[in-house]
Amino acid sequence: MDTRWKKHSHSLTTKIILFIVVITSFTGVITTLMNLIRTNNYDFGIIFQDSYYQSSKFIEDSRNTIDALTKITVKYKNQENVLKGGSITEDRIQSEVNNRNLYWEFESKSKLFNPNLSYEENYNKFKEVYTDKISEIKNDLIKEELRDYNQYVQRVKDLKGVIYYASDGTNVLTNSTNTSREYFESFPSYVIYDKDQEKVYPKEILNNRRYYWISSDVNELHQQDSVIYVGFTNEYLNPAIEEWKQSRLIINDSLYKISGFLLGLLVSFICLVVVTGRKFFGDKEVHLNSFDKLYNDINLIVCFLLIGLWIVPVVSLGIDFHNLNNIVIALTAFIASLGLIFVLTLIKHIKNRTFIKHTLVYKIFYKVFKFAKEVYNNGSFAVKVALITIGYPILVALTFFMFPITIGAAVWIAFKKTKEFQLIKDGVERVKNGELNHKINLESKGELGKLASNINSITEGLNKAVENEVKSERLKTELITNVSHDIRTPLTSIITYVDLLKNETDKSKSDEYIEILEQKSQRLKVLTEDLFEASKASSGSIPVEYEKIDVTSLITQGLGELNDKIEELGLEFKLNHPKDKVYIKADGKLFWRVIENLLSNIFKYALTGSRVYIDIEDLESQARIIIKNISAYELNISANELMERFKRGDESRSSQGSGLGLSIAKSFIDIQNGKFHIEIDGDLFKAVIQMPKF
Repeated sequence: MDTRWKKHSHSLTTKIILFIVVITSFTGVITTLMNLIRTNNYDFGIIFQDSYYQSSKFIEDSRNTIDALTKITVKYKNQENVLKGGSITEDRIQSEVNNRNLYWEFESKSKLFNPNLSYEENYNKFKEVYTDKISEIKNDLIKEELRDYNQYVQRVKDLKGVIYYASDGTNVLTNSTNTSREYFESFPSYVIYDKDQEKVYPKEILNNRRYYWISSDVNELHQQDSVIYVGFTNEYLNPAIEEWKQSRLIINDSLYKISGFLLGLLVSFICLVVVTGRKFFGDKEVHLNSFDKLYNDINLIVCFLLIGLWIVPVVSLGIDFHNLNNIVIALTAFIASLGLIFVLTLIKHIKNRTFIKHTLVYKIFYKVFKFAKEVYNNGSFAVKVALITIGYPILVALTFFMFPITIGAAVWIAFKKTKEFQLIKDGVERVKNGELNHKINLESKGELGKLASNINSITEGLNKAVENEVKSERLKTELITNVSHDIRTPLTSIITYVDLLKNETDKSKSDEYIEILEQKSQRLKVLTEDLFEASKASSGSIPVEYEKIDVTSLITQGLGELNDKIEELGLEFKLNHPKDKVYIKADGKLFWRVIENLLSNIFKYALTGSRVYIDIEDLESQARIIIKNISAYELNISANELMERFKRGDESRSSQGSGLGLSIAKSFIDIQNGKFHIEIDGDLFKAVIQMPKF
């Protein structure tokens, strides 16, 4: 048997069974306890009572009767007395006056109020001024007193099985023709208050710990010639005693049930605590799951929230206890199951010794501590100096018995840091003298190490800045040269042919000169417009109007319009695109200008009779257009240089292009939040456009 238990003690089935037993036992305790509350109204002391006369139920019923008789006899007397205002004291009227702020109104607004007089004197003047309102208050109180009087009278009239007699010597209230004291003493239970005499039967009523509730209500009878006799008949007592016995029996049975459930809860919970997180006896590792990643302090908060989630509907919202077994059992079992899961998670972390470490508070404090430590280790020079200034004297004071070692260590550290500082100083001096490739080799990771690394980065930046400046100057020179060359060629031709045209008399030659002049002027116009457009594109001053563009349809339509040119050059276009439409977010006119520029380059520089490939790719958030063709000229130039302004694939500059097409295309794509670059592989020219999808 012991071997079988060891084999199955930590199995999942055992854990589930123990879990169910814990929830069942806990739910049984709660449900039974709620049933006790429903049936006994929290009076669990009934199990210690020897008879019905010692119960709170007897005292409550007796008190209601005696309280009503006392109020009617001592305070109200009769209805006529109430209507005359006999039950209303002057103190009560004055209290109501204060509640309605009438005296305050008199004190703050009336000219008759004299602060030099006493309160009583001012109050008498107040009653003269506010006679009508005081009379109104008294009438309201009489109505209230009359309502209360009628309620008390109705309460005693509704009594069943209770005989009573109450009198103040003048007024009598009774439901019996026989009002003698001996008659009331013949009942199986009675209470008699005759002026200052008090007699109850049976005597065990006096042992009721709540009897003072009744005795405190009849204190006023001792000051007046009033009597109250109350007799309880068997008609009243027998059902009440039987109900008390049934309640006592139910409580006893319920307590036995609760004891059984508690025993089952204790045993099953202890077993569950032992096996949770373990796979076998002697298993030293605590096995956590993804649910155990919840921080323990958050876990505790959730447990308290679950308790509140149970209390609110069951107590605060007042669930109908007639549906107790249907509602409380289901609600308790559900919330207890959730709560037990969280509790078992806490138990796992206690076993794993991570209860504190696996809390959000600990994590936050740990990160703050780690941050403070990093500040100490890698903080600014000023922070370290401050820490050393404060910390070193404290360290010397604490280690006064070994101060030579402390001072020696401080001197060694100071010498080391001074040497590092001198190394940085020499390096900066060499860089200042023009040695931009010099590196300061410092292995320190502290503030001086960061300073050396930053100086090395500055030298690298200076090198790059010098390279960029040299490159910029070269580009400026080439730009001026190229612009001058490209503009001067047609301009020179125009000047030459204008001179020839001035002296030419032959009509046919004049027409020929005019045609050449037109060609050269158009060439000059194209160069000027491209230069102006490139300037606008690079400055970003071109307005962009975004729209939804079907890129496949746009390229297909464009190729159709240029079909004559394509056939003339013998080019074969291959368009590859996804089956579904690909929409991009772009300015239609600007995007087509880019495609048009690339196609224009192909018509100028592509090898006649070759193939041109256009691939459209649908990425997750972007669309990519790749245009590839074989160049008719040898591409002995890098892709970066080809993107520069006034650069052409033919270095001889024999073609009719301006050299601005690719630069303009890149600028247009950039202002549309896209990307553009080219690639060169031998004679293969590839342009890649990447645009955001709509």
